[in-house]
Amino acid sequence: MTDVQTDVTPSDEEALHSPADEAETTEESAPASGSDLDREGDIAADYIEELLDIADIDGDIDIDTRNGRAYISVNAEAGTNLHLLSKPDTVTALQELTRLAVQNQTGEFSRLILDIAGSRDARQAELATLVDRAIARIEEGAAEAALPSMSSYERKVVHDIVSERGYVSNSRGEGRDRHTVITAA
Repeated sequence: MTDVQTDVTPSDEEALHSPADEAETTEESAPASGSDLDREGDIAADYIEELLDIADIDGDIDIDTRNGRAYISVNAEAGTNLHLLSKPDTVTALQELTRLAVQNQTGEFSRLILDIAGSRDARQAELATLVDRAIARIEEGAAEAALPSMSSYERKVVHDIVSERGYVSNSRGEGRDRHTVITAA
């Protein structure tokens, strides 16, 4: 059985985007109000809780709101079977299904972010390593360094990391070929 906890705390972090977002910084609707985000989080948590129950997977669900988005985190004690859902592609697919479930009930596009067993933090660490390698190539004399294609969520994380490191990045390409290119400031 899962426990649902609701914590609404604002954060100064920039919003992170997922593959369903059509644009990284443009063409997005205005942020939802606090009560709309609470409802969105509750709908998403109910959906995830039902999914976990059907799959007989243990997990505790936390709901948070940050930067006009509902954040749903699913965590469990070490040694549980939650790790079965924590692969990046699985988390992305479940996030999209959860967004659709929310949209079905609210009639509004959902920008919620789903994290399962810390998968978002793990992926952020991997992306930081990629950025560090790219910056090393630039410091060795390359004019720019291109990273592999990735989702808009991952590109946004990369842009934030690159900016923190004092470099410049932009996205190039279309669709599945969209990727980030890093240059010196």
